[in-house]
Amino acid sequence: MAIQLGQIAPDFEQDSTHGRISFHDWLGGSWGVLFSHPKNFTPVCTTELGEVAKLRSEGDKRNVKPIGLSVDPVEAHHKWELDIHETQGTKLDFPMIADANTKVSALYDMIHPESDPTVTVRSVFVIDPSRKVRLILTYPPSTGRNFAEILRAIDSLQLTDARSIATPVNWEPGEPVVISPKLSDEEASRQFPQGYKTLKPYLRVVDLQAPGQ
Repeated sequence: MAIQLGQIAPDFEQDSTHGRISFHDWLGGSWGVLFSHPKNFTPVCTTELGEVAKLRSEGDKRNVKPIGLSVDPVEAHHKWELDIHETQGTKLDFPMIADANTKVSALYDMIHPESDPTVTVRSVFVIDPSRKVRLILTYPPSTGRNFAEILRAIDSLQLTDARSIATPVNWEPGEPVVISPKLSDEEASRQFPQGYKTLKPYLRVVDLQAPGQ
């Protein structure tokens, strides 16, 4: 059965470039981004892993830990790290799961036979500190991911967890947000004393950067 939003992310133990990993223990109190690669020594994957390493400080700001996966053994992962360092100018400082037996790939439904029965698609799972799956993205093997968008989505998840709001189309951190329809106007005024704009009864926009917020 496919994993759905809000479910507890399946736990597993598997070898990685950082040793044996028990996934839930490894997450600790952090958010996690689990992302898979079709296989080692492929061009798009090489650029993606380099980008995630470059964005590590951005992940740290958000309490986010990345972990990659490919259906190759640990020894191949370590050799690939040298290529990534040489071509992308950065070292991998996060673990890469060695899923040669496809245990984790099967658990997370990362192999799509109609796409390619021999490799994983480019799956992304964003998991919160309570181990719940909060975001699922699936790219075909030929299309590289936009990790800036993944960070943007995490910003939205973390912000909306803390307030009765949602983020509108193309939202970026610092821009106005929409107030949950579950809040009455009275409660919205209490929570957002700086005021808000009512475009429709169900569409109220507030600037969280206004004074008092």
